[in-house]
Amino acid sequence: MTTPETTAPNAVTTVNRGLPAGKMPELRMMPAPSDANVYGDVFGGWIMAQVDIAGSLPATRRANGRVATIAVNSFVFKNPVFVGDLLSFYADIVKVGNTSITVQVEVYAERNRLQADTVKVTEATLTYVATDSDRKPRKVPPIETLMHR
Repeated sequence: MTTPETTAPNAVTTVNRGLPAGKMPELRMMPAPSDANVYGDVFGGWIMAQVDIAGSLPATRRANGRVATIAVNSFVFKNPVFVGDLLSFYADIVKVGNTSITVQVEVYAERNRLQADTVKVTEATLTYVATDSDRKPRKVPPIETLMHR
């Protein structure tokens, strides 16, 4: 007789009933076998790269141009990601400085392609700096300037 494997005592296994309501993901990706180790677990570095891309999208819009990543303030892997998971990356600007924009990114995995089996897998906060054509820091334009374009 076999018994089902049990979850490790320290593992986080929060299951949501779907993706965040009323929000659109900045990015959706499905990792391929080449993004994983031999056990089918997706490399953390691959996830980090996608989080950086997702966070840069609202930062670029707010900066009205080029941005560069200057800091990864926090990065927490809450649950593993597997080949075949459909990942949704949600990004929200949490702070705007003189030249910098800080973005919170949350990543959810739809397991087995079923939205009912959704798990939050990653949370991160990154800071981007607005840059000019010479890749030097520039001021983030006031929001009023962006609204009148």
